[in-house]
Amino acid sequence: MLDSIGAGKKALIAMSGGVDSSVAALFMKERGYECAGVTMRLFDNEDICEAPSKTCCSLEDAEDARRVAAEIGIPFYIFDFSADFREQVIERFCRSYLAGITPNPCIDCNRYIKYDRLYRRMDLMGFDCVVTGHYARIHRDEVSGRYLLLAAGDKTKDQSYVLYMLSQDQLAHTVFPLGDRKKEEIRRIAGKHGFVNAHKRDSQDICFVRDGDYAKFIANYLLDKPGIEQGGAEKSGAEAPAGMRPGNFVDRDGTLLGGHEGIVHYTIGQRKGLGRAFGKPVYVTEIRPDTNEVVLGEDADLFSERVTIYDINLISVADDGLAEPMRVTAKIRYNQPPMPATAVRTGTDRIEIRFDEPQRAVTRGQAAVLYDGEIVVGGGTIL
Repeated sequence: MLDSIGAGKKALIAMSGGVDSSVAALFMKERGYECAGVTMRLFDNEDICEAPSKTCCSLEDAEDARRVAAEIGIPFYIFDFSADFREQVIERFCRSYLAGITPNPCIDCNRYIKYDRLYRRMDLMGFDCVVTGHYARIHRDEVSGRYLLLAAGDKTKDQSYVLYMLSQDQLAHTVFPLGDRKKEEIRRIAGKHGFVNAHKRDSQDICFVRDGDYAKFIANYLLDKPGIEQGGAEKSGAEAPAGMRPGNFVDRDGTLLGGHEGIVHYTIGQRKGLGRAFGKPVYVTEIRPDTNEVVLGEDADLFSERVTIYDINLISVADDGLAEPMRVTAKIRYNQPPMPATAVRTGTDRIEIRFDEPQRAVTRGQAAVLYDGEIVVGGGTIL
């Protein structure tokens, strides 16, 4: 929250090596903050079985961040959070797929690394705020006294969906300098200042999975670190974990349709990559880890009117809010526009989202985020 923090204080800039965080650092320096840049080392080569060359966390990216920090004239550090990242992101990612759940590792990284470990380091170093290049906005509501998370001014770049887990304290000590800017403007500014990454492509893939082949990554990771499907417990023998063992494709009535390679290979809504022909278009409509079955059906079978979420974080209302049904818009995936719905509190850690129109391919493990106009009400994990 830029206005409440005030110029002249100390800002810790999370610099990924990309153009957005670089220009965010520039903006904070120009506004009079005492700045330091930091790149987070999130994994070792052995953690990901090989060294990626086109991810947001490569050595090349760290060097780009260092060069921009030198150009701006601010100190630069590398913090090693690889042990936390391995436990909270990589192993959580693997366990989820093995259980037939489709995780969102970017949200886990924000929750457990950027807005937890980095915040603790900020406090230890005596800094006032953490700054990132996310496209979102923060305002303080003078009536309620709550800090609000808002969608970015440029809706085509809005990243509020992956930030719904931020607490009031974190929002009070976070700055998003790009919240009202457009991407093309950020690139022009970077080019004007001669930043090495002014025209660098945006990272699209999961940073620790090379070439997007997550099933191969999980298989290789399990060979090196067996037992994570039990939450880290040691596992004897060479037997593959349940989520990687062959099983059956069935229809919703349980009729056998053929064999599959292991539930880790599939996600809700998937049509391609099923490994066999069925004579007509079919889609993954359900994953049953208890029986090692993948349910196939028609496109019409993918639509749901109601979604239940848990592990809830509320921002614009208090933690015990939503005592009454609330009209909202809701997103069940990052690239989806918010859709009209009603949010109903059904338990201490449960909200049911009742959509006006059925939504396609609701996926367990993904986030659902609630909006009141531009304001993020809160969100949770799809149950």
